[in-house]
Amino acid sequence: MKANILIVDDERPIRDSLDVVLAEEGYGTTVASTGKEALHFAEDQSFDLIITDLKMPEMDGMELLRKCRKMCPQTFVIIITAHGSLESAIEALRIGAYDYILKPFDFDDVLLKIRRMLRHKELIMENQVLRQEIEEKFDFSNIIGQSTGMKEVFRLIKKVAKTKGNVLITGKSGTGKELVAKAIHYNSDRAGKPFVAINCGAIVDTLLESEFFGHKKGAFTGAVRDKDGHFKLANGGTLFLDEIGDIPLHLQVKLLRAIEESEILPVGGTATIKTDIRIIAATNRNLLEEIEAGNFRDDLYYRLNVVEIKLPSLNERREDIPLLVEHFIKKYNTELNRHVISADNETMRILMNYPWKGGIRELENIIERALILSEGNYITTEDLPANLLEASHAGYIPDKLKDAVLQFERSHIQNALKRTENNKEETAKLLGISLSSLYRKMDELQIK
Repeated sequence: MKANILIVDDERPIRDSLDVVLAEEGYGTTVASTGKEALHFAEDQSFDLIITDLKMPEMDGMELLRKCRKMCPQTFVIIITAHGSLESAIEALRIGAYDYILKPFDFDDVLLKIRRMLRHKELIMENQVLRQEIEEKFDFSNIIGQSTGMKEVFRLIKKVAKTKGNVLITGKSGTGKELVAKAIHYNSDRAGKPFVAINCGAIVDTLLESEFFGHKKGAFTGAVRDKDGHFKLANGGTLFLDEIGDIPLHLQVKLLRAIEESEILPVGGTATIKTDIRIIAATNRNLLEEIEAGNFRDDLYYRLNVVEIKLPSLNERREDIPLLVEHFIKKYNTELNRHVISADNETMRILMNYPWKGGIRELENIIERALILSEGNYITTEDLPANLLEASHAGYIPDKLKDAVLQFERSHIQNALKRTENNKEETAKLLGISLSSLYRKMDELQIK
């Protein structure tokens, strides 16, 4: 059965003729002789389409349309009208009717309108499903991490998402800056509008202005037609400027003006275009150092950095590695049709100790490779590349003194706990600290 259609008309010949034709096409049909009767049917069951006459006693088609729009907004309505009532049909379209058909019927035209309506509804439903999938994918609660650093990131995303302020996301490559930008967008009031991303470091300097603001035909060699820039494409939504630190100084001035004035001027154009966008910028550079070096404008920095979200590197959130490993195993089980359960203990220990210079991207690549090579239910050391094993056995030492001290303390306390078979009092005596200090250290270092 293709679709459920409710036919409403006080003239029996019209009801019956539509009923026969639509039933022969495979549609499920229900007929009603009045608007009130149709309303009862609509309350009890779901219809894809209601075809209703305009002129009916008790409740006319216009009132039925208004009530159906409130009661069952997913149901489309096509109005039946005569040539003399076209003004009423146009008014019905303004209220929310999908289309109208004229008496006497051309049944081929009626069937064409119904097929067109059902295809339109199908596209709307597909769009809603895709949008829901996107929103779920970029829901900030689905960003993997339970470390202290990531909890702070979640808190900031939740706070800034509902505001209009520009956001600067900082962190090393591979920390997930674009994922955070999308989480902000899809949890904001602009979620239904475009999210447009541009990697400022991947575009030739001479083309950046055109990519940002668009250009007019003939503005330069190769400009054979008008082109909209990313600012216009993102209108109403969010523009994500990745690697903002790579923008040359001469363009930084024009970018600052576009942000401050909320308008752009296409290359070769004479009239400005108003824009309404939120800027989320990201960088792996220290922009304050770039300002000191004369490579970045301080006024642009403060315009972009209304709120800053600093993303910790994978080496700064090692306690999240098991969660990320399980996440990537689940992802690539689906993509590669594998059934790996997890990584074995030795493999997980190696992954925890490896110096992740490539961040989360490198970890994901390692897990994908491991699933391709794995022959059992668990990832083993045999599934890991040789360079990872060598680096892990060499031991990981953080660059910062504070991080190195914390790593030593954690390892030293864990070794002491093993020697005392997890007897806390004996461990405290062995370390020469009080029992309360041991518990505080264990909590601080997240030793279970």
